[in-house]
Amino acid sequence: MNKISCAIVGGTGYTAGELFRILLNHPNAEVVAVQSTSSAGVPVSSVHRDLIGETELCFCDELPSTDVLFLCLGHGLSADFLEKHPITPKTKVIDLGNDFRLDPHFHSALNNSARTFVYGLPERFRDQIVKADNVANPGCFATAIQLALLPLAQSRLLREEVHIHAITGSTGAGRGLSETAHFSYRSNNISIYKPFTHQHLDEIHRSLSRDGKDPLPPLNFIPVRGDFTRGIFATLYTRCPLSEKEAKALYTGYYQHHPFTRLSEFTLSLKEVVNTNKCLLHIHKHNEYLLVTVILDNLLKGASGQAVQNMNLMFGLDEKAGLYLKSVAF
Repeated sequence: MNKISCAIVGGTGYTAGELFRILLNHPNAEVVAVQSTSSAGVPVSSVHRDLIGETELCFCDELPSTDVLFLCLGHGLSADFLEKHPITPKTKVIDLGNDFRLDPHFHSALNNSARTFVYGLPERFRDQIVKADNVANPGCFATAIQLALLPLAQSRLLREEVHIHAITGSTGAGRGLSETAHFSYRSNNISIYKPFTHQHLDEIHRSLSRDGKDPLPPLNFIPVRGDFTRGIFATLYTRCPLSEKEAKALYTGYYQHHPFTRLSEFTLSLKEVVNTNKCLLHIHKHNEYLLVTVILDNLLKGASGQAVQNMNLMFGLDEKAGLYLKSVAF
């Protein structure tokens, strides 16, 4: 079969670099354009230096027509891009920003075109993704927290408030410079930010609610900046009537047909998932509290890897194509 032609918009950021790296080694895909208005004409490998010797492609300003378009723009910029650039209706769009996670409907008055986006969490919406032409990729924290709670929520066992402590690497803040992303701030340091108010909470609530009808208990989310570069390590606990054995059976059964999300019998460490599209979970029961630990790579399962997973589903490919990635476990 012909390879899927891919274009990446916003090509200089971390997620774009990881996406390009995956697609270069994908058996069924070919990157034909990487757009960046600020770096047009510059070799991609001069920005993403891990790709030296892997590609001769340069950043471009204008996009050719492709089978799929990945938007790796800053939050709030994807809708503006689609408004200003006439993308042919046959081109599927996967947005890695937050523009369409809560409002899935886009209409361009300028181009008289419309698109409706499916929320791209395969473990929850695989059937819709398979039929979709447009996907809104979930946020990284949102992916981790949803995968930790989905089996409980879908079984109507998420009844009591949930306490969530999640630490993320510095790449989660993007490539732009800021005081809290600077090495001298991050190194040997941790800090909380946006306690109880993180922007991913809205999409978490929408996805965990069964058909948007079941009310959810409070999700008390404390995000933490870590002194490492990539990965999310989160612990969530809530009162739960299940025994530890029953909870493990519930989670194992829920994820048995989802190749990247797995329950581990062992306590988790972050390096087990860094550089992979895996999400690993661990269950522990203490008195009436169920503790769920969840780990994933914020740039892969939390962003670019999940975007490729969604592309695979949208084009009828093996869900794992291009995503056989080895963790950096030592």
